[in-house]
Amino acid sequence: MTSWQSKWAEHKYWVMAHSQQHYNKIRELFKYNQWTPDKATQFEQLLQEAAQKEPTLQTLTTAYQHVWGYFKKICTAEEKAAYLNKLASLDPEHDELGPFLKTMTLNYQVSYLLKSKLIRELDCPH
Repeated sequence: MTSWQSKWAEHKYWVMAHSQQHYNKIRELFKYNQWTPDKATQFEQLLQEAAQKEPTLQTLTTAYQHVWGYFKKICTAEEKAAYLNKLASLDPEHDELGPFLKTMTLNYQVSYLLKSKLIRELDCPH
């Protein structure tokens, strides 16, 4: 099961950014730590379904707020102000917050986030 837990850790925020419903369904699969081949199939299917969903303002906001949790106690005042500014003007079509969070991840070398599909797929600003 550990490999499935690792795969879930890698995809968690990415799924959250695409679909809260799929995120909740996958969390249910991992409940009680009893992994089966059927759950593995369901997990892969839910990942594929989530990939078909476009992130919305609400789903991106939720995912990015979770990611920000890794920085809120270690960031500078300027970084916090930049985060709040980008959060307030978040637009899924012109996402500036995601690349900012990727830059923060790289600057602070947050190992969990460095493995995250959500962070890996974002472009860094300039």
